[in-house]
Amino acid sequence: MAESKPLLVMAAGGTGGHMFPAQALAERMLAHGWRVKLSTDARGARYTQAFPEGVEIEEVSSATFARGGFAAKALVPFRILGGVVSTLFKFRKDRPDVVIGFGGYPSIPALSAAWLLKLPRMIHEQNGVLGRVNEIFASRVDLIACGTWPTTLPEDVQGVHVGNPVRASVKERAGAGYIAPGPYPMSVLVIGGSQGARILSDMVPPAIAALPLDVLGNLRVSHQARDEDGERVSTYYAEHGVSADVQPFFHDVPARMSEAQLVISRSGASSVADISVIGRPSILIPLKIATGDHQTVNAQGLVDAGAAIRMPESKLTIESLSEAILQVLTNEQGSIKMANAALSVSKPDAAEELGTLVEQLAAGQGPQKNSETRE
Repeated sequence: MAESKPLLVMAAGGTGGHMFPAQALAERMLAHGWRVKLSTDARGARYTQAFPEGVEIEEVSSATFARGGFAAKALVPFRILGGVVSTLFKFRKDRPDVVIGFGGYPSIPALSAAWLLKLPRMIHEQNGVLGRVNEIFASRVDLIACGTWPTTLPEDVQGVHVGNPVRASVKERAGAGYIAPGPYPMSVLVIGGSQGARILSDMVPPAIAALPLDVLGNLRVSHQARDEDGERVSTYYAEHGVSADVQPFFHDVPARMSEAQLVISRSGASSVADISVIGRPSILIPLKIATGDHQTVNAQGLVDAGAAIRMPESKLTIESLSEAILQVLTNEQGSIKMANAALSVSKPDAAEELGTLVEQLAAGQGPQKNSETRE
């Protein structure tokens, strides 16, 4: 009977940064004979198309204080409370063996219900700085699994470094052979999160158009731009003779990344993980308004390894960005070193390590002593 299998409930907010690691863990747990449910909101449900068929998706009542007017924000506590009560009833009917939160307001109901029922519970923090919700629950869970190391944690709270789980489509391309840039067709991949893509759409096209003609003539660009920016970005590239594919969302990012000589990206945790696992030189532009400036922290590992050029928004100009792009695309040996350096800090087995922690927690065990931990 399916119900005899252990049950993992994952709770995640509606961004790729939360949903991609959840998808990776779901793939791993299903392969190991678990049942998996995902608790999220309507925004998160948009990311579930690529989730394995075996995952049961449950939309939960939640809300955020970050959007809406006064009236909407006044209703937030009541919507969250409704979600907690509803989840309590669900957990009593089908008791999870472990509950894991990946961050975002939609994870509040599941983590709250798990805390009230004293169920085994943990959180996975993708960034080097705890998100708002994970910070609330940091002292109310049995374990914190960290994607970026070190992660800033409250006093007396233990963290275990597992890395950020990558989807199967990324892991399949782990360490994909890198073709160094040269006098032949080259690819540049430009990706940015939903909040932070606009500045990339403003700065990257003119920076690429300013490259020497001998480089530009060999270039193909895949540029992920928001709906409202797509037409002007596509037009700009076309008017400047740049071969470019501009889309609001690439469903084949792993394939495009494995073919790229250079990735230009925000330094969201999932993007950094994908870049390091596939192993590509990158120019990282941290989102200035990210909570606790966590995107700057996320990029540190790649920067320290010599795998990435980090460019703060405050110092970003068309000229400086164009120079950085040229630096990678005209240095064969340097770009190879950057690709290898990215691989050196990757954690391709993060989903497996996180899954092992889930199983240990279900069995009433703590993390193994050989894990990287920090009190």
